[in-house]
Amino acid sequence: MNEVQGPTPTGTSRPYRTLAEALRAHRIAEENHEFISAITDAVGISSYIDRGRYIEAIRRGGGAPLHIGKTYTNGFAEDEAVVIGSTTLRLRPSEGRAGYFFVTHPSEFRPLAPVKAKRSTTPRVAAAPKAPRATKTVERDYGVCDVCFMVKTPSGGCGCD
Repeated sequence: MNEVQGPTPTGTSRPYRTLAEALRAHRIAEENHEFISAITDAVGISSYIDRGRYIEAIRRGGGAPLHIGKTYTNGFAEDEAVVIGSTTLRLRPSEGRAGYFFVTHPSEFRPLAPVKAKRSTTPRVAAAPKAPRATKTVERDYGVCDVCFMVKTPSGGCGCD
């Protein structure tokens, strides 16, 4: 979860009017929108800024801004307790922002799509037994020459003729 710090790669930072606009612009999975909205409501966010790979959410009372990525939200303090509904979020130490903690979005815990069967569900029928392979052509015996003891050719000749 290493994240690039600072402005976007082009050097610009674009503010968003709403969280919904920011989440759509970053193509964050819709099943995470409600969860992220609950986090930002619990923390108190005043504005959202495009930072390229993540959305920077500026806190109302100051403090470290949150970085909202496709699969995580980062920027919580160690002693911070964020409660969503009746559940306190499990915060994990951040790799990219030392001293801060992050939470993984719920869609990361579910499979993306059900696995489709490659074939129809009809039972398999055993294949008919294969016929034995034809063996190599049988070598014919054309005899041996009585004079030189070499194998005769199909025409009946040998090396001594």
